[in-house]
Amino acid sequence: MPQPNRVIQRVRQTEKGARLAALRQYVLQVATEANKLEIKRAVEELFQVKVTNVNTQVYQGKWRRLTGRWGRRANWKKAIVTLAEGQKIEVK
Repeated sequence: MPQPNRVIQRVRQTEKGARLAALRQYVLQVATEANKLEIKRAVEELFQVKVTNVNTQVYQGKWRRLTGRWGRRANWKKAIVTLAEGQKIEVK
């Protein structure tokens, strides 16, 4: 089992994430190789909350040009974590 701080990379703070927080759902950027069970365990250990559901999405890196050369951004994975009733993650 990987370490929790390697699974959870950061909490994504967006407008959609702010709307979801009212529904006890939080958007996290996670390691691309992490599965739902590892994400659930990492969130419960890092934030001391009870997770009821985990949904994931994988985003493909976009092609971009920089100084005349084409490059590709890295692929990344997003997890939407639903917490139990009365639970909350403090986002700074």
